[in-house]
Amino acid sequence: MSAFRLSLALTALLALALIMTGCAGGASFEQISQDEARQIMETTDDYIIVDVRRADEFAEGHIPGAVNVPNETIEEEAGAALPNKEQTLLLYCRTGNRSKQAAQKLADLGYSNVYEFGGISEWTGDIEK
Repeated sequence: MSAFRLSLALTALLALALIMTGCAGGASFEQISQDEARQIMETTDDYIIVDVRRADEFAEGHIPGAVNVPNETIEEEAGAALPNKEQTLLLYCRTGNRSKQAAQKLADLGYSNVYEFGGISEWTGDIEK
């Protein structure tokens, strides 16, 4: 094999490895604890709490001040509900499953400060109905 072909093959393998490991600049979010989320809420003003459950679940009780943007429609609703892609977003759902999915969707849409902190089922703070 010529040096050129070997170099080309190695470059292709490296690119494939980067893509498969997520090191090729893929968007991501950060998972934080509920205590860390609470600390952000207590020490910062520039954040939005995002409840990604369905509207009926949100109506049954949510963290005070949260906005409801369901995971199932977040890609369509994010632009209107969350216009600042640089703002800190704190996401939760019932158990943490949908909020992880929604956080990745927002990161893929270009939101840069996305934090997922699990589910309201574990929340020890206030609940608003």
